[in-house]
Amino acid sequence: MTALLRFSAVSKKFGGLLALDDVTVTLKEGEIIGLIGPNGAGKTTFVNVVTGVLAPSSGTVHFRDKRIDGIRPDRVARAGIARTFQIVQPFPRLTARENVAAAALFAGGADTPAEASRVADTHLAFCGLAREADKPAGSLTLAGRKRLELAKSLAAGPKLLLLDEVNAGLNAAEIDDALRLIAEIADRGITVLLIEHLMKVVSRSCRRLLVLHQGRLIADGPTADVMADDGVIEAYLGRRYAEAQRGAGI
Repeated sequence: MTALLRFSAVSKKFGGLLALDDVTVTLKEGEIIGLIGPNGAGKTTFVNVVTGVLAPSSGTVHFRDKRIDGIRPDRVARAGIARTFQIVQPFPRLTARENVAAAALFAGGADTPAEASRVADTHLAFCGLAREADKPAGSLTLAGRKRLELAKSLAAGPKLLLLDEVNAGLNAAEIDDALRLIAEIADRGITVLLIEHLMKVVSRSCRRLLVLHQGRLIADGPTADVMADDGVIEAYLGRRYAEAQRGAGI
């Protein structure tokens, strides 16, 4: 598979805090990769550096062989990187269609509002929100707002999609639906980085797993291997989790 995103010796400092510490990693086209780690591990900083919200203190970031570290978030989005947010905040008084059309118009390359609306309807249908297209975004359920966030990100036309805690607050059936959508997105050729705390979600959806701890990348490999790694168990999963997984034959 072709390299899509390359982090090369990336560090990020906030005063005396080293939030990312010499992180080197490559994401390849067509992957679904999980990113896990304890609170404060550097996951959000990683995403913010990828998307241009933060510039690295050192190191470089390349996307599709072009250097992107330090450029504005809007330019990163137009280059083909989109993200969702754990706490979804749509424009509540705008309709679902208008929310998605805004992403299509300003990041997805739609030339006119009419074209943006057509793009919005396509992505709303894909995300199961066709019947809610004319409803105010603020009236949607949490699961609906999560789907709207996903539709907005897809309307930007990404090659790389960063999903930040997309399953947080959802019930088991809603999580199953979300995982089906993620698999379908990957089948379209979009690389997915799933930032997640639910290990059952990671184990079901991701073949590859990255683990951050205290700003350092402590593991990168096949999901089953990483979840059995003693360093990952010690830093994040815990012995009880590992023993429970072994007892369940996972």
